[in-house]
Amino acid sequence: MIEFSNYDILRNLLFATQWTILLSLAAFIGGSSVALTLTALRLTRNKVVHSLIRGYVELFQGTPLLMQMFLCFFGLSMLGYEISAWGAAILSLTFFTSAFLVEIWRGCIDTLPKGQWEASRCLGMSFLQILRYIILPQAIRVAVAPTVGFSVQVIKGTALASVIGFVELTKVGTMLNNATFEPFKVFTLVAIIYFLLCYPLSLYSKVLEKKFNGSR
Repeated sequence: MIEFSNYDILRNLLFATQWTILLSLAAFIGGSSVALTLTALRLTRNKVVHSLIRGYVELFQGTPLLMQMFLCFFGLSMLGYEISAWGAAILSLTFFTSAFLVEIWRGCIDTLPKGQWEASRCLGMSFLQILRYIILPQAIRVAVAPTVGFSVQVIKGTALASVIGFVELTKVGTMLNNATFEPFKVFTLVAIIYFLLCYPLSLYSKVLEKKFNGSR
């Protein structure tokens, strides 16, 4: 059995943490880009577009993220499209993140008085002008806190990437446990690192919620 000191365990876990952070950032940026596009399309009056977006949201919110990762990794390979564990993890987490952000942002926009849309149209403003100058500046203030809060779920969701072979924090923790046979020590350190990643974001979300309180 290979001997691992406490320093060796911690060093390997911290090295793997950078991949968890990179995967979280890639998924959040990709999910935000898709969600922003879908949110803008959802504001149009096209019923077909509304139905397609609603189906997209229900599909990725209503199925486990683990199943989505399996389908992206193994399903695409069975169809002849080779994809790495890194690519499958980003793709599935992007779909997952965008489906929730669309609903978060739609709810934030819905909190704004509908009379602002009508007043803007009466002033002769186009749809894009209304979004840019009237709706988005107000909606962003309401949306920033729940968006930061949801980033915690994205970070925790990266742990599932270990099941498709992507080597991140949870995967390295499992490998170290198999090598050291010290599950309590290893997974306690893994849990502490996840807490140190997520707790500041949760705290910051509460600060932002107070700072950008929509009711004010």
